[in-house]
Amino acid sequence: MELTHTDIKAAVARVAGRVRPVAVAAADDGAGQLWLALELMQHTGSFKARGALNFLLTHQENGTLPDAGVTIASGGNAGLACAWAAREQGVRATVFLPTTAPKVKVDRLRSYGAEVTLIGTQYADALAASREFAATTGALLSHAYDNPLIAAGAGTLMAEIHQQLPELDTVVVAVGGGGLFAGVATAAAHYGVRTVAVEPRYCRALNASIEAGQIVDVDVDSIAADSLGARRATELALHAAQHYDVVSLLVDDADIVAARRAVWEDRRLAVEYGAATALAAVFGDQPAYRPEPGEQVCVVVCGANTDPSDLAT
Repeated sequence: MELTHTDIKAAVARVAGRVRPVAVAAADDGAGQLWLALELMQHTGSFKARGALNFLLTHQENGTLPDAGVTIASGGNAGLACAWAAREQGVRATVFLPTTAPKVKVDRLRSYGAEVTLIGTQYADALAASREFAATTGALLSHAYDNPLIAAGAGTLMAEIHQQLPELDTVVVAVGGGGLFAGVATAAAHYGVRTVAVEPRYCRALNASIEAGQIVDVDVDSIAADSLGARRATELALHAAQHYDVVSLLVDDADIVAARRAVWEDRRLAVEYGAATALAAVFGDQPAYRPEPGEQVCVVVCGANTDPSDLAT
């Protein structure tokens, strides 16, 4: 399975005027070499809105959206995006989440009018339930990340970043199952931009698959598991990692926590641990990625669905 830049161009046209254009801000006090793509300001608080909207709009265009609506399993963010996109299009949404999903995400889901079911303790449990629901009701089964329409929608983010930073050399992005990574890396390759894929050390589905040369399952144990806790990466993600200019890096949970705290203290941005994973690779005393002199780098700050109370204390 392969994602192309043509898929991303189609998604750009489809979601234009329906998603919030990403804000890009300098992160190095005006030196103009390190940037933040503030996608945490997107509808539903994460980049996932792009893919969810592209997915639903495509099915509406093709006449393949059933009366039973759409269903999805999620750790939280993909469910929020699906519910929002469904509400925008007047479509019923049924979302399955593990019981470990953060309350802040569950509450927001219900505020979008979605039917929410908490089941099991891992994403895999919710995924099995969503598949059974789709088979029983005829609802359209969406996926948190493993779908080319979802990945193409995520890739629209890179198109917007490049428009604002045409001289960009490198984009840094957190990876869970790989939907965002696949979309961003595919678009980045078209523009001649390197992609740095960052995962928690004990939540490394893509990194392990790159190492093995094929898709493999991994154990998941990270503070960022609520948004990055996929047991396996997608074929789309592995293909992008193997064929484009990609660097795969791992960061420790302690560095993720420190990066989240630092971006709050320095910029008053309350980000979730998944977003802090990308930040952790570049910031800190011993960053995993050290840009070369003059290298233009943009870090994707991908989500803000977090309880900020611990940051304020």
